[in-house]
Amino acid sequence: MMDFKGKTALITGSARGIGKVIAEKLAECGARVVISDVLQELADITAQEFIGKGYTAIAIKTDVTNASDVEHTIEEILAKFQTLDIVVNNAGITKDALMIRMSEEDWDRVININLKGAFLITQSAAKVMMKQRSGRIINISSVVGCMGNAGQANYAASKAGLIGLTKSAAKELAGRGITVNAIAPGYIMTEMTEKLPQAAKDAFLSNIPLKRAGTPDDIAGVVAFLASDSAGYITGQVIGVNGGLLM
Repeated sequence: MMDFKGKTALITGSARGIGKVIAEKLAECGARVVISDVLQELADITAQEFIGKGYTAIAIKTDVTNASDVEHTIEEILAKFQTLDIVVNNAGITKDALMIRMSEEDWDRVININLKGAFLITQSAAKVMMKQRSGRIINISSVVGCMGNAGQANYAASKAGLIGLTKSAAKELAGRGITVNAIAPGYIMTEMTEKLPQAAKDAFLSNIPLKRAGTPDDIAGVVAFLASDSAGYITGQVIGVNGGLLM
């Protein structure tokens, strides 16, 4: 098991779903976790659930598209824990439609949360990590950001942009001992994908060499590795966790 005792981890969009599983994985490994989400009530419930399991956790309401909100979140973390060692930019949404029918509002909303949000969090967290001369930043991209997908021009663009942000930040921050990497999940079983018709699920699975969907634990394990000392010489990389879908 990775050992993150004494380290603080901020995971955006972690009140539920993949973000929650990532947060719990880091907490299991000893990290003090910050449940950051726009859904305050749900974030509080998740933090209390973690505390009940013996983990150290706090909940902070964060609108990642708002710079002052992001700065306030970082200030709260430092006031509580004094350090910020691991950041996972996980917050994201979808607003799917064929490009010719996609509204400008839906384009902007997805880009703002998925890409601008990661930029603002990274920018603010990097200032802390640069002073510490250490840190791990992990961005949750998507296989769609590498291959595109019909009906998801906004989502694919945001996730491809996240890969570009990852590589640029990795080059800028490497001199201060900070690594920046991305994970590009494939078809992962979540509440959202569970609602898909069986025919759609079968179509996805037929294109996956491992013939199964991924799980949030598959993603969380790679996050923990990239956040650990074992990954100290890995930066600017995109790790595909997709069962061979993009091969």
